[in-house]
Amino acid sequence: MSDMRFGAFLAPHHPIGEHPTLQLQSDLELVAHMDRLGFDEFWCGEHHSTGWEVIASPELFLAAAAERTHRIRLGTGVVSLPYHHPFMVAQRMAQLDHQSRGRVIFGSGPGALPSDAHTLGVDPMVLRDRQDEAIGVIRQLFDANERFTVESEWFTLRDAKLQLKPLQKNMEFAVASLVSPSGMTLAGKHGIGVLSIGSTSQAGIQALPLQWSFAEEAAEKHGNSVDRSAWRLVLNWHIAETRDKAREQAREGLFRHNNEYTVGTLAAGQGQIFKTPDEAVDVMAFSEGSVSVIGTPDDLVAKIYEMQELSGGFGCVIGFAHDWANRADTLNSWDLVARYVIPEVNGLLHDYRESNQYVIENRETWMRAGMAINAKIQENERAAEAMKAAQNARAASALQAHASTEIEKAASDSD
Repeated sequence: MSDMRFGAFLAPHHPIGEHPTLQLQSDLELVAHMDRLGFDEFWCGEHHSTGWEVIASPELFLAAAAERTHRIRLGTGVVSLPYHHPFMVAQRMAQLDHQSRGRVIFGSGPGALPSDAHTLGVDPMVLRDRQDEAIGVIRQLFDANERFTVESEWFTLRDAKLQLKPLQKNMEFAVASLVSPSGMTLAGKHGIGVLSIGSTSQAGIQALPLQWSFAEEAAEKHGNSVDRSAWRLVLNWHIAETRDKAREQAREGLFRHNNEYTVGTLAAGQGQIFKTPDEAVDVMAFSEGSVSVIGTPDDLVAKIYEMQELSGGFGCVIGFAHDWANRADTLNSWDLVARYVIPEVNGLLHDYRESNQYVIENRETWMRAGMAINAKIQENERAAEAMKAAQNARAASALQAHASTEIEKAASDSD
């Protein structure tokens, strides 16, 4: 398998209270920061309610991000297809691909928030079927050289053909997957990638060993193939130089995120409400079966290896962007991942360590180089005298230091 890719997923999850304009600018600064650090991907979601997830158009956000970055790939994570006419989505994605110079990944989902579907008057029972239908139409629009017509119960295309195709000849598609087989089955049917958001929960992680089989079975049924390198797992983490620092930095934000949003908003109070920030950290990151990493780069490396073993292999690890810590500590967390986790996981330090160990284990070989230098010095009378004088001076200095130590010791003993 090729090197592991690394990225971030910005839902976003921001506590209510900060100036919205400044928060959006902070999110854009995060993308630029990750681009400078060499991360591979950045994903941005679409939501229309809850007050915590406030980016309504990932395409608009990523267009601004494209102007601030150079190499990082930009994924819609995700466009909720049942809320949009497929032709309009295809046009926006094609334009974004040109504006980003071919760095777009098209991620789609059925719509994560029931409150969004309710506002738009869409029955939750039809969301996944509509996503499936829309993916097929958008792929056809990207590929078609002839006009075509589609009559659907929720949209119409008449003599349709894009006047601007994406810059990429084969834009990568991906679908969101939680705990059910739905996302994986859809990925297999269309032969596209997967963004496993469910891996941030215990139930989602427990489902991982079985998840990929759903994609493979669906792919075989529809004459397609799926590639584990296009499987992305989303994990929660906050990294610092020590575990104690990571705990202290993340405890208050994690406490609020769980109590006010995960349980208080999304789960309508049906879940664990923590009594203290320390309890939140202990349960979420330091208990048996915990899924979040709050600790050091080594802790995250161990978790990634664990997830590789559990899942059978995947191609990209995505960190869930959140406000558990303050802005400076959050940026430092991503910096530590780039500096220490990515090179460790991808074997970039192996040859350094091998070279270091080789030198240590072959000291006798390198002693001959010192002997050669000394021989040349001895051949020159002035150089030999200078070296002898330096050696005598060092010896005298060492004797003086030893004598001072003995005098101090004797004075101490007499006291």
